[in-house]
Amino acid sequence: MTAALALDHLVVAARTLDEGVAWCEATLGITPGPGGRHALMGTHNRLFSIASARFPRAYFEIIAIDPDAPPPPRARWFDLDAPALRHALAGAPQLIHWVARSDDTGAQCERWRRVGIERGELLAAQRETALGVLRWRISVRSDGARLFDGALPTLIEWSGVHPTGAMAPSGVLLERLAVAGLPAVAWPPGIAAGVETADAAAPLVATLATPRGRVILQAAVLGERDVQP
Repeated sequence: MTAALALDHLVVAARTLDEGVAWCEATLGITPGPGGRHALMGTHNRLFSIASARFPRAYFEIIAIDPDAPPPPRARWFDLDAPALRHALAGAPQLIHWVARSDDTGAQCERWRRVGIERGELLAAQRETALGVLRWRISVRSDGARLFDGALPTLIEWSGVHPTGAMAPSGVLLERLAVAGLPAVAWPPGIAAGVETADAAAPLVATLATPRGRVILQAAVLGERDVQP
């Protein structure tokens, strides 16, 4: 039986977190809320809610390599160490990935493994917040690859508190997320509530209602469709 998935959050990567904040203000019309540091990966982030009727408990993550953190002993998540992505981020922050929430990430990872897609091991992670420690398990490949240019989600399983519990409405709502370029064996119909499949050039297309009007973000094709899972 396929593990049920739900969109947890969108990921925009930036060369620096300051650049990510400036991009958010210019593009979406809001200043992102506070985030934190990930000691496991040497990254830091800023967050805000994009929850809507279609995507309850969804949020938006702006992430960058933390210049004050020591390099981790492994590849960072979300391809943040990949030369192609780092080159792309030199131009501007961009949508790169999405993360799907599950109550049984292990079952879904195993399902993908059986059809030849290795989503990675489940790592325990945590970070401090003003309201306490957030704890989760997340699927991360040893090479840090997102796969399919970010269209195949990373999987996350929260333990206890979910970060949206402390987020006020931001004025930004996620209306639509479409993914493209995934093999049918990886993404049967209905695997994630509200997420559409599309025949499009962009691996991810997110439509958001914002103070600046409707904004459409598209992930770039950086060649990872050719990565062997």
